Amino acid sequence: MSRVLVCDDSAFMRMMVKNLLIGMGHEIVAEAGDGKQAVQLYRQFKPDLVTMDITMPVMDGIQAVKHIHEEDPLARIVMVTAIGQKSIISDALKAGASGFVIKPFDPEQVQETVKKVLTELTE
Repeated sequence: MSRVLVCDDSAFMRMMVKNLLIGMGHEIVAEAGDGKQAVQLYRQFKPDLVTMDITMPVMDGIQAVKHIHEEDPLARIVMVTAIGQKSIISDALKAGASGFVIKPFDPEQVQETVKKVLTELTE
């Protein structure tokens, strides 16, 4: 289906997201452990979708979203974060995120959000 970059500083969380997306039929093209690496891998692989944590070392997810959107305004990024504060989610959406999922997440919520964001891409 779609090519996905998974970005989270937790290897366990990357594995959870990867397994869920692979189960949906998506291909994981790369994984990043921080926002700076996510920006570099986005340039390299040009994935159809990025899942992005907010709180990470080196560069946080909101800064990474801003950098990716400066280079590719059509980038589709779903924030997967433990931070449920409305202001932070609002900042992520203003930076260019296409949607968000709150950890701990329900697999169905991730599937619905990913499908919605990818459907908007093809419309």
